[in-house]
Order: sequence, then structure tokens, then C-alpha cells
Amino acid sequence: MNHKIMRRCLSALISGMLIASCGSAALPLSGNAAGNLIKNSTFENGTKDWGTYKESGGSCALSTDDGRLALTVKNVGKVNYAVQVYYDIIPLYKNGVYRLKYDISSTVDRFVEGMIQMNGGDYRAYTWKGLNLTSTPQTVEYEFTMEEETDIMAKLVFNCGIQEKYEGELPEHTIYIDNVSLELVDDSNVDYDADKPYAPSININQVGYRPDSKKTAVFRDVTNQTEFSVVNADTKEKVFTGKLENKKENASAGETNYTGDFSSVTKAGKYYISCDGLDDSYTFEIGDKVYSNLIDDSVKMLYLQRCGVKVEDATFGHAACHTSQATVYGTNQKIDVSGGWHDAGDYGRYVVPAAKTVADLLYAYQAAPSLYSDSLGIPESGNGVPDILDEARFELEWMMKMQAPDGGAYHKVSCATFPGYVAPTEEKDELIVTPVSSTATADFCASMALAAEFYEKYDSDFAKKCMEAANKSWAWLESNPNFLFKNPEDIVTGEYGDMTDKDERYWAAVQMYRATKDDKYLASAGKSYTGLDWSTVGDYGNIAILTMNGADKNSDVYKNAQAAVLKQADKMIGNVESSPYGSPLTKYNWGSNMTIANAGIIFGLAQQLTGGENYGEAAQAQLNYLLGANPVATCFVSGYGTVSPENPHHRPSMAAGKAMKGMLAGGVNENLEDSAAKAYLADAPAAKCYVDNSESYSTNEITIYWNSPLTYLLTLTDPSVAPAPVQPATEAPTQPATEAPTTEPATTALATEAPTTEPVTTAPATEAPTQPANVKYGDANLDGDVTLSDALLILQYVANSQKYNIDGQGLVNADCFNPGDGITGQDALAIQKLDAKVIASLPDRA
Repeated sequence: MNHKIMRRCLSALISGMLIASCGSAALPLSGNAAGNLIKNSTFENGTKDWGTYKESGGSCALSTDDGRLALTVKNVGKVNYAVQVYYDIIPLYKNGVYRLKYDISSTVDRFVEGMIQMNGGDYRAYTWKGLNLTSTPQTVEYEFTMEEETDIMAKLVFNCGIQEKYEGELPEHTIYIDNVSLELVDDSNVDYDADKPYAPSININQVGYRPDSKKTAVFRDVTNQTEFSVVNADTKEKVFTGKLENKKENASAGETNYTGDFSSVTKAGKYYISCDGLDDSYTFEIGDKVYSNLIDDSVKMLYLQRCGVKVEDATFGHAACHTSQATVYGTNQKIDVSGGWHDAGDYGRYVVPAAKTVADLLYAYQAAPSLYSDSLGIPESGNGVPDILDEARFELEWMMKMQAPDGGAYHKVSCATFPGYVAPTEEKDELIVTPVSSTATADFCASMALAAEFYEKYDSDFAKKCMEAANKSWAWLESNPNFLFKNPEDIVTGEYGDMTDKDERYWAAVQMYRATKDDKYLASAGKSYTGLDWSTVGDYGNIAILTMNGADKNSDVYKNAQAAVLKQADKMIGNVESSPYGSPLTKYNWGSNMTIANAGIIFGLAQQLTGGENYGEAAQAQLNYLLGANPVATCFVSGYGTVSPENPHHRPSMAAGKAMKGMLAGGVNENLEDSAAKAYLADAPAAKCYVDNSESYSTNEITIYWNSPLTYLLTLTDPSVAPAPVQPATEAPTQPATEAPTTEPATTALATEAPTTEPVTTAPATEAPTQPANVKYGDANLDGDVTLSDALLILQYVANSQKYNIDGQGLVNADCFNPGDGITGQDALAIQKLDAKVIASLPDRA
């Protein structure tokens, strides 16, 4: 870059800094603001805020023409909703009187349906009109009263699929819509506060505390109060009085907080917190076994997610599902891949997240075997093997079916699209196995090597089979050194894509070393990596070496793994100590509860390694957050605490009309990535962006790999957990020294993209795949654009990552120079080069 261009970039960079420091926040609009509720009503902004849905052979394209919305219908499909055009998120309040108006026409005479409908559930219409269209525009205008319960996420929909009752199939044609308005003309009978959730002023861990753990209540709505009391819930006796302390302005939650420490209360029993002028807290318990049932149910939930076999349960039991053979994508080959767990709220099964789940379970068992019984009530209970190992084995046996003959692991098996809100036995579309990927293969290799160790005691033949599978997959990895992944374009279920497989290969190498004690695997491991997400798994390699019996503590691989864990813990602990709720996060992305549980695991490991009490308290703080001590005052595990998810985005629960017990919801997501989140959380502070709504897949879905770190965290915070194995020092290994660990945090947040399809009138909705968002190289601050402000943020992050934080998808986007090499000043320079038009696009490569 020549000096003139460089000066221009630096000047702009400084300007960007000034603009960033002087920016002002936008004021939220009130929910009952007068005027048109349709923002883009005359299409001066193109098709913004309008979208289409297609299915069952329907085909269409959306554009504007002469200031009108133009829906070109290429094929009307097989059902009336095969083609839809819609405007999403319209607040309708019970007893409100509305006036709807629009102009509409069609280049061919035809019948369509215009309605405002429920955006999910049974897609009922709150108002409906049948419209006979001609080429002459007609104005539709009428008033209606919202007679049902308030629905602030309704949608305006035009069904433009086949209407067999009226005309049947039609040639290609265009429907024009213009001058759309919806006004609330009479709200005199509307109660705007009727559906606002209760927000308690005192928040605690709603499940409870172990006697010797640190116990802190979080207070808000405080005026002049200075003291609080702990009250025995049975006797109503005050057993402790303490001071409100540590006043903090909590911008992320939009509130002022105080905390009250009551750690000295250790007697077993049920209690609540009282404070003059504030409602009492929810009741909680103190006891040695306060989490025993929760640990069991966090594992039992996996049994209820079983696929391919009969599941016994009064509410969620079902016959064997998904038992047909699956087609290997792009071939005529069919294979048996029955078994395993349904991954999330849908019925796909994926090797990458399966590996994380299995690792969490096995390492949880290693940390405290006494916590896990053989009596959970699964089919294998009573067989002499702890049920947590039986449950993990069920998934491992399915994973073995996903190994291709050459040793590689197929990435996933699912149908081409998401199913409706139905029980698992009702999804009967063709099963498709997607191609082998290096990430799935490396994760598979690591899982099998880990399993070989844990099952040797109970079934040596199975352990041998696991090790053979691991060796076969390792050979594939050696023969395929380059990153390989390709998600078929015509499959819209979760992709679980990745930017690199280096961390997966690191985990596989260290896990193979742990299983075999062969130094050649350490030579292959290379530098240390971090991460406990499904897409960043380096810390599982670190756990493998740090908790390995006989590990050489003087070896570079051990030292690097230890340094990586402690560096992450030290980086996050400042956030925990400065947050009234003990949160390690400065930004809340999709799956934030997994990220928080993962952070707790890192703190737990740090305590094992050092004995540091502050690490143990930080781990407990993550558990407290997940179980109710959070800004939304929700215990995020269904069926536990006073307030927990009752409407998860989970098809078995939706089909049964009842939340399955023991599931950890995804949690707060400030990015508002589904219609329910956009409707209910538009004005919510970042740390309160959670809604218990079955349509909110970006905050209220569940997954097996969100439950498993909860299980691991519950284990690591138990007093029975022993320090990591301490072995006599031996001479240093002969393999090459590994490089220093990467600086990226272990708890990279899970981000996902917006859904590619939309719900229909009577057909099922689809959700965004649980996968990383499409990478927008350079967009470190996640504002949707790549500008010099992103370069500035990257430079600040490189200089002081504790002060200037980049989380989740921002980290992936920021790695825009030689992706996979980590965040450096070169990434900022690449953005400057793009701005100066020295390069045409990102990423920039050496």
C-alpha cells in the first residue's frame, strides 16, 4: 500500500473512532404508537420488510414495479399456501379495533386469500378476506376487532398458491400490492399491561445452593432499602439479616443492581429473601443433594431424545422412529443410520455436536463418578453400568454407523427440510446422509478414542471396537490434510459448518495420545487450541491432557493446555466479578446459555488445576445464572425452579403440549433472530432478550449439546470433585515443542443465521439451522457493514482484548486475513485495504 493510501486509511480510522465515541442510541417506539403499523407500505424502500414463502411446488419471485410490490408467481404449487407474500410482525391487542387497507391486482384473473394470522401454532386467521383479482386494481378496506388474546407477532399474509375450488393451475403471472396500511383506530378497551411478565425485584438461584457454596441475591427496584433478610419458608423465621452492597449500573440489563451475600446460611431447608418494600424472592432450597434430581434429569432428557428405538414415557414415549435406510447424498447408496439422539428441537442427527455432547458426559463422569447412578429409569438401568455411560454409548453406537468405509465420518443425517410441529414418528420424509467432512471425522476420532478408555472396564469388546474406529478415522485424517466441508444447497436443516478443522484435529491428536501413549500423536497435535463449542473444540484436547493419569506435567503440550485454560479463566473472571449476575458475557448471542455453561467448565477446570477459590465461585456463579439468578428471572431448565420454560421450541414438547423436563433453553440472544424475538423483545435491553415462546427458536430452542455442558458444570461445582491428577514429573518428551496457545476465548458464542423459509398458514414453520451464520468477513462489530470502525475494533482487541471485546460471530468475521490464523493487526489492515480499494473483497490472503 502506498503512503498516500495509508494516510487516507489512518485518517478515516481516526474519524471512525470519533464517530463511534459520539454515537447516540435510537429511541424505541411505543407498542401503541398511532399511525400505520406497516413500515414499508408504499414500497419506496423496495421489498424491505416483505418476504415470500414457497413449498409444495410453489415458485415465485418478489420485486417492485412502478412503486408497487410485485409478486411474480411462476408455479402455484399443490396447496393454497404454496406461494405466500407476507409482512412479518404486526401487534394485535385484544379488544383493539383496526382498519386494514390495501390496493391489489393481478395480470390474470384469479382468487387469492388476504389475512392477518397467527405466526405459528395453528396459523389461525384473525381476519380473512377472499379476493377475486383482475388487472384493474381494487382497494380493500375494512375494520375488524381483535377478539382473541393479544398477539404482538401476527403477520399479514396473502395466500397465492393454487386455489382448486376457483381456478386450479395458472400460467405465470404477477400480483401487485400497494398502499398497504393497518391502523389501530380504537384502543379504549385495550389493556396493554395484561400480558407483561412479572419481573421479581429479588433474583436468586431458584433451584437452590449447596451448603458451603457462595450464595448471593441480586436486587433491583431498590429505592432507600439497605438491608435484606433470609427467611425460613416453613417457619417464617428470619435466620439471617445482611446488607445491600455493591451498587452497580447494569447497562446490559437496563437496571441498577445491588447484591446481598448470605453464604453464612448453611442449614438445610427451604428459604426466601425478603426486603422491605419489595416482593419476596422465589423460594429456594439449601442442601447437599439439591442438584441430584437435576443432574439425573439433564441426562434422562437424552434418553427421551432417542431415535430409532421405542421410548418408554407416559408423555413423551413413542414407537421407533426414523428407521428407514438413508440415502447417501449424491448417490443411490442406502445405509442404516438408525439410532442416536435427536439433536435439538427438530429430528436431525449430527456428528459434530454429538461429539461435544459425548465428551461432556464422559468427562463429567470422570470428574465425580459417585454422582451418577444406575437407576435413571432407562432401559439399561440396573445393568451394572452407570446410566450416563449407557446413554453416551447409545450415541456412540449411532456414530459408528456414520463412519464411511474409508474411515471418514458422514457429517449428518436428516430430511431435506425441517418437519412440522409433530411427534418424531410423524416425520416420514426421505432421510439423507450428507458427505464426509474433516470436522466430523476429527470429532468422531476423538470421541471414539475417549470412549475406548471409559468402556474398557465394562465391555472390553466395545472399547476395542471404539479404538478400531478411532484408528480408521485417524488414517483418513492423515490422508486428507486439507479442510473439507460442503453442505448440499438443497438441504436446509442445520449445517454445523466451520471455518477450520485445526482445533478438531488438535483434539483428535491429543485424545489419541491419551488413549495410546504414543508420542507420534503429540507431534501431530501442533499448537494448542481452545473452545468448548461444537465449532471450537480445542479445550477438549486440553482437558484430555490435563485430566490424564500419568500425564507429563513438564511437557510442552501439558503446559500449553494448562496455560490456555488459565488464560481463558483469568480473562473471563473480570466480567464475572463486575457483573451483578455473575455473567462472563459482554454480548449475548444464540446459545448464550451454552456459552455460560462452557465458561463455568473452564472455571471449574481452573479450580481443579490451581485450587483457586475465586475460580470455584465463578463456576458456581454460572450455575446460579442458569438456574434463575439472571435479568429475566428464569430458571432456564424446564421443570425446575419457580419460573422455567413452558413453551420451548422443541417438537416433542410442542406436539405433547407440555415441556419435557430437564432441558436447558438456548437463552438470551440480543440479535433478535426470529419473529417472536423481534416482536416481544424489540425494546428489551441486551441481557433481557429472551422470550418463552415456542416460535422463538433463537432464544428458546433446546439441544443435546446445551444440556451436556450443564451436566458437566453441575458435576464440576460439586464438592466431591477432586483436583486434576497430579503425577511425578518425568523428563521432557522428545516430540517437537508445541506453540503457545491461541488467544481466542474458549467460549466463542454460537451464532446462527436467519431462517431461509417462513411459516405458512396451515403448514409447519421452519427454523434457522443451529449453525454459524454466513460469514461476513471484516464485520467484527456485527453491524452488517464492513467499515473502518471494524478495523479500529480489531486493533483495539489485539491491543487489549479484556477491555475491547469481540464475541461469537464477530470473531469469525474479524479473521479476514488468512482465515484460521487468529485475530491480528493484519486483519485490520485487510479492511483498510478494502476501504482503499487496494483489494476488491475479503478475505485477504497472503
